[in-house]
Amino acid sequence: MASKEKIDKKGSSKKPEKKKETLPESISGIAAVLVSGLFIITFVMQAFAIPSGSMENTLLVGDHVFVDRISPTAKAGYIGPLMPYRPIRRGEIVVFVHPNPDEKGIYVVKRIIGIPGDRIHLQSGVVYRNGQPLNEPYVIHSGGNSDPDNVRFRDEFPQYSPAGRGGPSWWPMILHENIQGGDLVIPEGNYFGMGDNRENSLDSRYWGFIPRENIVGRPMFVYWSFETPPSQSTSWTEQAGQLLHTAIHFFDKTRWGRMFHMVR
Repeated sequence: MASKEKIDKKGSSKKPEKKKETLPESISGIAAVLVSGLFIITFVMQAFAIPSGSMENTLLVGDHVFVDRISPTAKAGYIGPLMPYRPIRRGEIVVFVHPNPDEKGIYVVKRIIGIPGDRIHLQSGVVYRNGQPLNEPYVIHSGGNSDPDNVRFRDEFPQYSPAGRGGPSWWPMILHENIQGGDLVIPEGNYFGMGDNRENSLDSRYWGFIPRENIVGRPMFVYWSFETPPSQSTSWTEQAGQLLHTAIHFFDKTRWGRMFHMVR
């Protein structure tokens, strides 16, 4: 029976040539990759850089983290029951959109100290939740603003008013409405967050509750960490200079020991 394959002069069979990919097929493949990547960074996980020292030493300035966007999202619609949803818990770290309208679009990272219904107050800098002092081994006390009025406010919260401390004008009134017996009672749909670097953190004491809908996700791990100054410029020229600095010092200023460090 004659073979359908071509036979060369030495008698060996020639393999059929593979069909070359057409331009539309190439474009379709690239588009599929881009759509998949966009889906992942929009709905599954997202990369964030830590801009301030308010969460030291848990998170350092220059840490780059991947944030889980799925598990904190509320159950909704037809796909809700299929999502690995888990409610926000006390003690975990979250990324959220700043609740102060004057800081619109700014992402913040803090530790959740209280959930809806919890009663919170600070005494001599110690956090009491539902009448019990918290054991917080992750907290550091690094001084910070030593102004007596600020010290009294931050360490004896909510005994003193946050008026004039840089927060939104409506926060003192909402704070007063939710105080019962010296405790701040967290209302439904809201959370109370604080930084681990307790004296150097502008947090819920200063600008109020974290609405549930503002929470973006939970930081999972540090995928890259680079020694970075706390103050970051927003001008194009200085950003270009910072980018050049990063490229030049990538190897000697990368904190290699923090790579894949889990965030807890």
